Amino acid sequence: MSMDTFHYDNKIVRNFGIAALTFGVIGFLVGLIVALKLIFPDFLGFIPELSYGRLRPLHTNAVIFAFAGNAIFYGVYYSLPRLTKTPMWSKTLSQIHFWGWQLIILSAVLTLPFGINTSKEYAELEWPIDIAITLIWVVFGVNMIMTIMKRREKHIYVAIWFYIATFVTVAVLHVVNSFEMPATILKSYSLYAGVQDALVQWWYGHNAVAFFLTTPFLGIMYYFIPKAAGRPIFSYRLSIVHFWSLIFIYIWAGPHHLLYTSLPGWAQALGTVFSIMLIAPSWGGMLNGLLTLRGAWDRVREDPVLKFLVVGVTSYGMVTFEGPMLSIANVNAIAHYTDYIIGHVHNGALMWNGGLTFAMLYYITPKIYKTKLFSVKLANVHFWFATLGAIFYVIPMYWGGITQSLMWKQFTTEGFMKYPNFLETVTQLMPMYALRAIGGSMFIIGALVGVFNLVKTAFSGSLVAEEEAQAPAVIDPSAGHKEKFHRRLEGRPLQFTVLVLVAILIGGIVEYMPTALIESNIPTIESVKPYTPLEVVGRDIYISEGCNNCHSQMIRPFRSETERYGEYSKAGEFVYDHPFLWGSKRTGPDLHRIGSKYPDSWHLRHMHRPISTSPGSIMPAYPWMLDREYKTDDIPNKINALRTVGVPYAEGYEDLAIKDAEAQAEMIAQGLKDNGFGVINDEEKGVTYNITSKKQIIALIAYLQRVGTDITGDNDPFAGLPSDARMGANIVED
Repeated sequence: MSMDTFHYDNKIVRNFGIAALTFGVIGFLVGLIVALKLIFPDFLGFIPELSYGRLRPLHTNAVIFAFAGNAIFYGVYYSLPRLTKTPMWSKTLSQIHFWGWQLIILSAVLTLPFGINTSKEYAELEWPIDIAITLIWVVFGVNMIMTIMKRREKHIYVAIWFYIATFVTVAVLHVVNSFEMPATILKSYSLYAGVQDALVQWWYGHNAVAFFLTTPFLGIMYYFIPKAAGRPIFSYRLSIVHFWSLIFIYIWAGPHHLLYTSLPGWAQALGTVFSIMLIAPSWGGMLNGLLTLRGAWDRVREDPVLKFLVVGVTSYGMVTFEGPMLSIANVNAIAHYTDYIIGHVHNGALMWNGGLTFAMLYYITPKIYKTKLFSVKLANVHFWFATLGAIFYVIPMYWGGITQSLMWKQFTTEGFMKYPNFLETVTQLMPMYALRAIGGSMFIIGALVGVFNLVKTAFSGSLVAEEEAQAPAVIDPSAGHKEKFHRRLEGRPLQFTVLVLVAILIGGIVEYMPTALIESNIPTIESVKPYTPLEVVGRDIYISEGCNNCHSQMIRPFRSETERYGEYSKAGEFVYDHPFLWGSKRTGPDLHRIGSKYPDSWHLRHMHRPISTSPGSIMPAYPWMLDREYKTDDIPNKINALRTVGVPYAEGYEDLAIKDAEAQAEMIAQGLKDNGFGVINDEEKGVTYNITSKKQIIALIAYLQRVGTDITGDNDPFAGLPSDARMGANIVED
């Protein structure tokens, strides 16, 4: 049989490895800064670009897309050519993919800290970057699929199944979730509103975890565990069941993030049922990985690659048990909106994604540099710092989350709330936040040890940029002509890809269509009106500062919440919210009934110096809002964009919107002045703020005073405005 000689491109593998390490350390450090800001709110001063609300989405994007994303491509570009016995189809596409992905990451660094933020969890980047992500993802997919088509192996191995599922599903999720209407070059509004937006966002958000942080790493697991252990995968049949059941069931589970919210009950029930079903395929995959190591456990004690793989797969088993349990309504009622979820997420992120990434780095680096690992002892030091760091991070968050929830729900024997002041539940958690920062620091120390070890390994060898390999020239077409169905399917990658698409679309369509496309499924409330132009500006400021990172706007139908916050939230209240702002974490209290609860002066003082209204608060100050002015030029474009996505502003109202915004702002500013708050002297900073109608704080106050007030029917958002703004507010009634 004739043999072909070809070369694997190790240079692109090295590049993705360097990127993963570099952005990983940066992402971890930003996470540590964010953690320290919860202990020391004034840490790093009052620089807007370094505020908690702006750095938090930068941290999540850096760790998910920069660290884990580059790690995925690192593993795929190494394993896929070796599994298909062919080099990547196009070096040019590989380079475009690498540099395009790094530019996308750079764009996140240049936008998120500057308040350019959509507010959508794991999808905060604005519309031009969304387009760039789509294009680069297509480049990656074309290169991958064409490589598979040009393979010299008849059957595609199980790892490739997961790579295909990752490409197909992430493409669908990203495109559907990114439907938005641009208002300006760096501002857009979600096509969906309220309940619809919440469903689509968490359909994306949960499955971004599933198909970006899980399925590609499962493919990596299926390749690297057998390679590192020197043993075949434990069960081929189990891998088939694991794959198809996982990708079919996972796509249904998103609504479990929205239990007890205004989401329709049928969607919540579907999310719960399919989430519980996920235990079976998830644990099937975990056991398939761990049982592959049978007979190799003696090596695990010495081999850092196997150590990271074992702990990573074990962590996968833990979080995929927790996830379904957290989807049970009674458990969700305790854990949701608390720090328990932070612990749950970081258990998977630090040890599953982090563990498999560092296992790959320790496995691949010596091979592509044709050398030995510089120091096995340092790799083991890294392992223990990472493992102990994760433990010190996760357990305090579990403990703190349960403490939080129990304090929120505690009543006295007389029937009164035991902790009516939300701040009491925050200060109780400070020791847990300190332990989390210690755990994060340990993890970072381990990562830095790993970087040093890998750099020394690279310098001790020489990169084999073009690694020579040989394989039979063609696939034998007669091989396996009597194969069973799935075995035949593995020889037909295009059909395989189509079946993957069908499997993930079934659940997506069933959940997406009724609420996202059929407006009658969301009941309307006559008293709910569109936001005024100034309130739109204030809401945009609220989003840009990341206020939704710490505050929810969703009062669940629990006695503890209605006693604390007021009337529970109704689906019809959110019909003009593009995007929705229900939040996923309460570091501060829920704000859905904050409107009219406090005078304007309270909000001014609270944003300037939170401890002046809430002694002991860990909320950061926002003094720049008292100094910076909001833009009015964009208001007509914003009104037009919102009308396009369904907000019933009348045609031509954009021409009156600036005038209305200025009039409402002047009323608020004059009221503050009349009550002695027209000038704020900050003696500590030696600064005097003149609170005029153009300041950002005025727009934010307008929005906050509006939130949650429409349901009473007593609030008229357009009262006192000079134009006939009501002409756009009554369309729903007609």
